Amino acid sequence: MNLLLIISTASTAIALYFLFSMLRHAKRRRPVRATRSLAGGVASGAMGGASILLAFSYIGYGRLVDEQLVSHIEFTQTAPGEYSARVMIAGELDRFLTLRGDEWQMDARVVTWKPPMTLLGLDPIYQLDRLSGRYSSIDSERSQERTVYALSEELPLDVWRVARRFPGLMPGVDAHYGTATFLPMADGARYAVTLTRTALIARPVNESAREAIGEWGS
Repeated sequence: MNLLLIISTASTAIALYFLFSMLRHAKRRRPVRATRSLAGGVASGAMGGASILLAFSYIGYGRLVDEQLVSHIEFTQTAPGEYSARVMIAGELDRFLTLRGDEWQMDARVVTWKPPMTLLGLDPIYQLDRLSGRYSSIDSERSQERTVYALSEELPLDVWRVARRFPGLMPGVDAHYGTATFLPMADGARYAVTLTRTALIARPVNESAREAIGEWGS
């Protein structure tokens, strides 16, 4: 993280130097030198912008060192095909969200690093993205109301979005979804959700959840 801040600060300073150099050469009518300064400013400015983007995202995302617990979720049935989901995320207030359907799924944004970014020694980072409900019946899935909720706020600078949309601009950044397989909702069912570098894993932690999975899989 400190290295990212150093790189972004140095790149910004170099970009400013090239900017003033370009203006000085342009004022003295030296077009070749002004063009060279412009090219240097653009290159250093791009590097500084990428470093700032990474630094902001690194602050806004959680560190992912190994498989780790990211959430608990507990369901209370409020009507046929409707459940109140209590989402418990460490360091945040519990959220109560209404999900419709028979099954639930949680998604996360995951960023891992490849060369040359591995030289910075950064840990993979993640951000819980959304929680959604689904109907086990295809007909119901097509005709009934769907429910989906955001689990995090959009960052003004988000390396995950930039890397997904413009992979050529972010070499060494691998941005992908970690997704838990759909699991059944049931009254009183409670699940623990962990995250690895590739996927979310949901596990039942009480008898209601285990029974729901047993009936769902049969």
